[in-house]
Amino acid sequence: RGPETHGSKSHRVTGSLGSSAYPARVIKGMKAAGRMGNERVTVQNLEVVKVDAGKNLILIKGAIPGPKKGYITLKETVK
Repeated sequence: RGPETHGSKSHRVTGSLGSSAYPARVIKGMKAAGRMGNERVTVQNLEVVKVDAGKNLILIKGAIPGPKKGYITLKETVK
């Protein structure tokens, strides 16, 4: 971590990734910065317990990925 002030531009930059003379490379699987998320996640074998048309609700048994109040798509299985 470098200096935070006095014109420094290295507030949150990566430090050293590799070792010294040996192994003289970056090891496979080294954690690095990058985008995370924004991937389609499919969950199978969820059970629809109840449908309340009056309140626009579908009660599903099981965990659903995504944030609260996020959009989901329900489909019948193709298998």
